[in-house]
Amino acid sequence: MSILDEKFMKGFIGVCAEGYRKGWHERNGGNLSYRMTADETAAAMPYFKADTAWASIGTEVPDLAWEYFLVTGSGKHMRNVPLEPQNNICIIQLDGKGENYRIVWGLEEGGRPTSELPTHLMNHEIKKKLTQGKYRVIYHAHPGNLIALTFVLPLDSKTFTHELWEMATENPLVFPKGLAIVPWMVPGGREIAVATSKLMADFDAAVWAHHGLFCSGADFDETFSLMDTIEKAAEICVKVRSMGGKRQTIPEQGFVDLSKDFGIPIKEEILDL
Repeated sequence: MSILDEKFMKGFIGVCAEGYRKGWHERNGGNLSYRMTADETAAAMPYFKADTAWASIGTEVPDLAWEYFLVTGSGKHMRNVPLEPQNNICIIQLDGKGENYRIVWGLEEGGRPTSELPTHLMNHEIKKKLTQGKYRVIYHAHPGNLIALTFVLPLDSKTFTHELWEMATENPLVFPKGLAIVPWMVPGGREIAVATSKLMADFDAAVWAHHGLFCSGADFDETFSLMDTIEKAAEICVKVRSMGGKRQTIPEQGFVDLSKDFGIPIKEEILDL
């Protein structure tokens, strides 16, 4: 056995590999983070480095004090994660104030965690609080069809969500909270982290205009599937528009009926009832 045989590690690497296969991670685009459980941390500890240096996160996340996270490395390519995980991902521990981190495993050839670490951790903090610890995954990718739509659809949550809900019957049931919209901002810093975390208090998915998509969920399957469903909706939307636009669509009452029959509340303010 090695740390790479642990279930959480296999799940993490699997998301990186599948996201790359789908074309969402050109070059070093995109990043992934996972808040480890106490049992997973205990199983991984025999492989940890001792007395590694602390570095500033660039923000403060006190509610994540002393927690451990598995994260992708800055500048690392997703295609290389399954090939050499020890050089492209790492486990970090936060300090008692949630202001600094240290690498306890991984990035053996050097490097640091993803440049989007402040955004990831601020959103982990808000999701941990709001879901009583259930949510553990934050995933950012560059799905092409969704990015394309940010150049043609109005950048407001209601319009963007409604358009993608219409693209397949199950969509409102997969992302019933809708899509948050973050206007274009320089990535990697505290400003975009704050803007995204404010929205993620009410959403599980945030569109970064002209950039990509940011999703959160309880586990790898849930989070990856959310990303996948939203991108497929965007792909259908691109095709519909290229064929001249909609001739018919799901009626507004149809969304209400879906919500009622499946027992999944949706944001009715998205609808034009």
